[in-house]
Amino acid sequence: MMDQPPRIGRLQPGARDAISDVAGVSVGHATLADGPVQTGVTVIHPHGLDPFLHKVPAAAAVINGFGKSVGLVQLEELGQLETPIALTNTFSVPAVAQAQIARCIAANAEVGRRWSTVNPLVLECNDGYLNDIQRMAVTAAHYDQACADASAEVAQGAVGAGRGMSSFQLKGGIGTASRQAQLAGGARYTVGALVLANYGVQANLLWGGVPLGPRLAPARPETEKGSIIMVLATDAPLDARQLRRLALRAAAGLARTGSVYGHGSGDIALAFSTAYTLPQRPEDTMPAVAMVHEARLDPLFQAGADSVEQAIVHALWHAAPVTGRDGHRREALRTLLNAMKT
Repeated sequence: MMDQPPRIGRLQPGARDAISDVAGVSVGHATLADGPVQTGVTVIHPHGLDPFLHKVPAAAAVINGFGKSVGLVQLEELGQLETPIALTNTFSVPAVAQAQIARCIAANAEVGRRWSTVNPLVLECNDGYLNDIQRMAVTAAHYDQACADASAEVAQGAVGAGRGMSSFQLKGGIGTASRQAQLAGGARYTVGALVLANYGVQANLLWGGVPLGPRLAPARPETEKGSIIMVLATDAPLDARQLRRLALRAAAGLARTGSVYGHGSGDIALAFSTAYTLPQRPEDTMPAVAMVHEARLDPLFQAGADSVEQAIVHALWHAAPVTGRDGHRREALRTLLNAMKT
């Protein structure tokens, strides 16, 4: 059995090889693991401030739109986040969105009254193979628990929103990674990725560029009908347009694992910058920020693609086997790799 997963690319990772290598970013999980209920919530905080009062620039790229997320329309229009980013299963999106709204109102009593309403942002994948998704077991308390759990140490694998997810007909889930980008002129920035991996056909699996899928025990043939959410964070000063360009490069990392963005796959990428914040109140001064020049973005694009591929590798590497509803089971990739060595 391999002692370590393959290392993607030539760029160096940050200290944790996680999205939290971007200073201020934290991640929390709430995991539900009880018989047929195998699901959860994962929350990504861009900083430790009130996200409604101190928004961060952001953008999304819809690579294949078979998804039921909330909040992407306003994100595309305004180019900013005003809640943490929440990940969960498809049928739990409304409950988590309501929890985000309630949490914002509790912190800001004039939201929806004297101030504008808040735009909740919840992204999802369908974990219905392992999880009894019809139970809609995720509640506002689980969102609050994930927020309270947030830290720079990011648990990976079958945790939080990743608990019931499948990838390449194996156990999928949460993965994270980071890369350091050296720009022309000497500036150095970090790009971190976190993925919710729930996609892929086993025969197509590429493992650090090596065709691993055909070497595994044959799985029942399936079409690519899962999904993946890919979140990129950076401390580089980028505007929303540039962040959309960065988000699009997540597709390069995804493709290198063997995805063809199948008809039934919801493949969505989101990127945000922590380099500056945008005020909610019009009386507060807007920041004057010098953005990275377009001609110097390539190292960030490389870091984005590599960190997404590495995060997917980590999601598979750290996943533990799970048995869920109706006895459905997904084996862990490491179990199969170990069996290949014996």
